[in-house]
Amino acid sequence: MDNDESQGWKSDVFRVLKQHGIKHIAYVPDAGHSVALRLAEADDEIQSVVLTTEEEGIGYLAGAWLGGEKGALLLQSSGVGNCINTLALQVMARFPLLMLVTMRGDWAEFNAWQNPMGQATEASLKLMGVMTWRADKPEDVAPLVHGAATMAFNGDAACAVLLGQRLIGEKQWVK
Repeated sequence: MDNDESQGWKSDVFRVLKQHGIKHIAYVPDAGHSVALRLAEADDEIQSVVLTTEEEGIGYLAGAWLGGEKGALLLQSSGVGNCINTLALQVMARFPLLMLVTMRGDWAEFNAWQNPMGQATEASLKLMGVMTWRADKPEDVAPLVHGAATMAFNGDAACAVLLGQRLIGEKQWVK
């Protein structure tokens, strides 16, 4: 791992999840979460579960909580659209749900197909009762992830931290 990957907000995500006792990380592969995912994969205390589609993670994390363990769903804003109906499970069962969402379609997006869901992500989550916070600066990531994890696991709440595209960096079209 180079110095950029071992330091800064990308590793802060994993560090804060570990501090909160996260034992399960459910995800669909995403470059924005790549550092946290590599660290989770290498950690024998964490079960990293690759999903077929993001909404599977909500049921998986409900099961982890019923089994006495904490988990987090790492996804991209486009995957939030896949989760909207399944968020009803959290509303009805009131289990903690922590989501970390890398944003697309919200700043300097090259792929127009990302724009509709990127623009609707925060409002969609809020309409489903998910508390949201947005990080656009590296120094905001650790405190926001900590706060969201605290509120999710102490209050059986659905919480999401949106990792803005300005934080992640401008995506480039490559062939």
